[in-house]
Amino acid sequence: MKVRIDHAPLHEIDLAFSTGVTTVVGPNGAGKTSLLHAIAGLSPAQSVRVGTNDWSHLPPEQRSVGLVPQEGALFPHLDVLHNVAFGPQARGVRRRAALTVAAQWLDQLGINHLAKRDVTTLSGGESQRVAMARALAIEPAVLLLDEPFSALDVGVAEGLRVELEPHFNDRITIMVTHDAIDVATLASNVVVLEEGRVAQVGHLHEVAAAPRTAHVARLTGANVLRGTAHGHVINLDATTKVHAGSSSNGPVLATFAPTAVTLATAPPLSSARNVWHTRVTQVVSTGEITRVHLASPPIWADLTPAAATELNITVGAHIYAAVKATEVSVTETKPAPASNR
Repeated sequence: MKVRIDHAPLHEIDLAFSTGVTTVVGPNGAGKTSLLHAIAGLSPAQSVRVGTNDWSHLPPEQRSVGLVPQEGALFPHLDVLHNVAFGPQARGVRRRAALTVAAQWLDQLGINHLAKRDVTTLSGGESQRVAMARALAIEPAVLLLDEPFSALDVGVAEGLRVELEPHFNDRITIMVTHDAIDVATLASNVVVLEEGRVAQVGHLHEVAAAPRTAHVARLTGANVLRGTAHGHVINLDATTKVHAGSSSNGPVLATFAPTAVTLATAPPLSSARNVWHTRVTQVVSTGEITRVHLASPPIWADLTPAAATELNITVGAHIYAAVKATEVSVTETKPAPASNR
C-alpha cells in the first residue's frame, strides 16, 4: 500500500506499507491518529493505493479497511453478535450470512459465548476482542489499530497480542502505539511521526539501532524477552536465564531498558544477578549514546561513546553484560507462537 498525504495536520507524507505489522510512534499531537483516518477515508489524502486499486476518492464504506479505535467504540444498542455483523451488512452481505460470518469470528477469537451479551456489560478485554472481531469480519485488506491495548490491564493486553498476532500478520496492519512492548513483540516496521511529518521509517531493528530521538529510543530499544518463570528465575532457553525481582510462574515477558545493561570486559564485581558472557553483533553511535546489540540473549545496551571507546566495543568482541534483577519487569502471558525478536 502506498499513501501520500499533505493536508494539515499531516505534511509531505509519502509512505509504503507491506503485509505484517507496522507500528506508528511519536509524541502526542504528532499526527498518528490522523494518518489512520486518512487511510480509512475519514480525512483527506492525496493518494491511497492498495495494489492496483486506487482508494483516493472512495468513501470509507467502500474501502477494505477495518478500524479499531482506542476504546473499541462498540454500538451500545446492538448485542455482541450484531455488532460484529454490522460491517459485513454495511457492505451488502445479507443479514443471515452476515450473522454467520460474525459467529465464525467470535468463535475464532474464543468469545462465541458472548454473542447475546449487552456490550455495556463487557470487561475491557472482552470489549476489545469484540471490536477486533468486528473489524476482521469484513476480511479487510488493511487493519488500522489506534492504541488497541492502551486501556487494558497489562496481562490482558499481552494475552490479546498473542491471540491476535496471526490475524495482524496476514494483512497490512498499521498500529498506533505508545507501548514499547507492542513495538518489540509485534512490529516488523516502524514509522516515526513528529509534528505531522515522517521523522524516521524503517525495519524495527534499523530504527532501534539508530533512533533519532529519545522518545523513539525508548519505544524501539526496550529489551523484551519471552521465557518461562519459576519463581524469580526466568528460563529463556535451555542455557540462558533471567533473574527478576518479582516472582512469577509460567510464560512471561521479561522487560528492561537498554540503559539498565552494564558492559564489562571481565566478570563484573557488582551485585547484579544477571550476568551473561556474550558477543557484540552491532554497534551504532547516535550522538550522545552508543547503542550495542548483543547475541545471547539478544538485547540492546546503551552507553556513552567514551565508555564504548574505553571498553573497545567492536562487532565480534566478547563482552560481559550485567543487569540487576530489580531492573527487570515481568508480565505474565501465554505461550508464544514465535521466538524472541
